[in-house]
Amino acid sequence: MFRGDIFSNPTTILLYGWGDARPKHLAKYVDGYRALFPAAKLVVVLCPILRCLYQTLEARSKAMTPVISACFGSSRESAADHKSLTQNRILVQVMSNTGGMYFAATLNAHRQRFGQCFPHHMLVLDSTPGSTSFLQNAGPWSRAMALGASGYLPGCVPFIVTQAMACMFLAALHGFGWLIGASSAAAYSVAAVNNEELCAREARRLYVYSKEDDIIYWEDIESHAAQARQRGYQVDMDMFEGTPHVGHMRMHPEQYWRAVAKTWREAVGGI
Repeated sequence: MFRGDIFSNPTTILLYGWGDARPKHLAKYVDGYRALFPAAKLVVVLCPILRCLYQTLEARSKAMTPVISACFGSSRESAADHKSLTQNRILVQVMSNTGGMYFAATLNAHRQRFGQCFPHHMLVLDSTPGSTSFLQNAGPWSRAMALGASGYLPGCVPFIVTQAMACMFLAALHGFGWLIGASSAAAYSVAAVNNEELCAREARRLYVYSKEDDIIYWEDIESHAAQARQRGYQVDMDMFEGTPHVGHMRMHPEQYWRAVAKTWREAVGGI
């Protein structure tokens, strides 16, 4: 496994888990980054689906304030002072659409504090972003919510009942948002990652995905990557074979970490 030197490795790694992932689910990712970049500060962001869906952008952004503080300090520095802090070499990993929503809230929180885009060297987009269409997302999203809720519900509750309840909840949220003219968290996050006022265009990004993912479709990921290229972002793509949603590292760890290491080397210019 690649291990760079301390002068070119990340100083901070932000890891946004998938919806309702617990610390034990993310342990292998922590171990992988510890092996690659042992000196980096690692910040893990847990991403509950339900809270993300009903909170406003302002509420989500406020919740991400500790992440901004972990990267750049807790005081409200001016934009001029912040420039010296951008010497931090930051690697961001985002997993699934829920992780993307919390990352987008982080981008917004950073812009609110410093008045500029979030400075980072590399962004890993694992199984994200997907479509913003409610009709296309209702099935996969309700399934993901049902999977997350299964650990908290009695075993006698059939999965199909849990998914149906999740689908009705999503429909109610969508209907309410439509009535008040609010943009969904999913729509905001998909756009934010390709907005240079929020997400640094200089950062290199790696899309990790598969055709077998039944929650986030590969066509949507490739479409987002194509748009990113058109807007001047440096894009790497790594399609895995036979892997499920957020299952690429688990099934093919060597390919996964090799891709991360390669993109990081290119992001820092081989220094």
